[in-house]
Amino acid sequence: MTLGIFLTSEFCIAVIGNSLLFLSYVYIFLAQRYLLKPIDSIFMHLTMVNILTVAFLLIPYIASSFGVRRFLNDAGCKAVLYIYRVTRGLSICTTSILSTFQAITISPSNAKWAWVKPKLSTWILPSLFFSWVINTLIYVRAIHLVIAKNNASLVGQGYDHAFCQTREFRDEDSWPFFIVIFAHDLLVVLMMSTSLYMVNLLFRHRRRTWHVHGQSLSSQTSPETKATHSILFLASFFLFFYWLDNFITLCEFYTPNKSPKLEGINAIFSSCYPTICPFLLMRNNKVILQLTSSRSVLRSTCIQNTFSS
Repeated sequence: MTLGIFLTSEFCIAVIGNSLLFLSYVYIFLAQRYLLKPIDSIFMHLTMVNILTVAFLLIPYIASSFGVRRFLNDAGCKAVLYIYRVTRGLSICTTSILSTFQAITISPSNAKWAWVKPKLSTWILPSLFFSWVINTLIYVRAIHLVIAKNNASLVGQGYDHAFCQTREFRDEDSWPFFIVIFAHDLLVVLMMSTSLYMVNLLFRHRRRTWHVHGQSLSSQTSPETKATHSILFLASFFLFFYWLDNFITLCEFYTPNKSPKLEGINAIFSSCYPTICPFLLMRNNKVILQLTSSRSVLRSTCIQNTFSS
């Protein structure tokens, strides 16, 4: 019951945060197109992927925590786990695209890939489409291994879920599982490389600004730098929870007797990134900043009127 309440709260926070951020970008697209930037399409895609990831990950665990039995059959297990893995893979790809886009955007004009900048906005949609194609294909090989749980618990090597499990593994059959688990590590390496590159650029810019202008001007942070900081925080959170999720998944795979508590803990950690993600991105969303500033002004006005009366 405690786990179910916690997962339900996390689910609501994630859906509300991502929906609010997505609607803010829709409002910019419809009413304030002059504020729209090419990178906003990546943010919109990431929020949609986050909602799908949280829904297909947490809803089965919430149902299981509240005592629901036989929530999914074989077809339901294949569909739910396939969609969850695809959307999780899309989250990896989208965050990598976002990190690469920002790294190229803030790179100096004399950088080796400066010629990419004018074409960058035209490559966003093809990159997102390509990530959909890759992720929908990469998990087809492993999805036939998933079946609904029967009355007997899974013992030995295999992936265990709230209502689903993999078929019995032989050692020679486990390689597709590991390929699926680590298929996106190349993208994670790309994300790490671009993040380190952005950190290096920001450090060099900070040192140069401090030397030329002094402390007073260097303390002023540009919108471009704020956006880069948010993306760096985003990539750091993602890398932490990505490797934690893979570590717990491998522990579950090799543990002879599967633990429902370990499954619940893995669900919590796996959903942390899509839950935290929108609140990190809200720091640079103009519509939300306008709403919060208007609310602050209204609150201060009300307080002043109260004391004056």
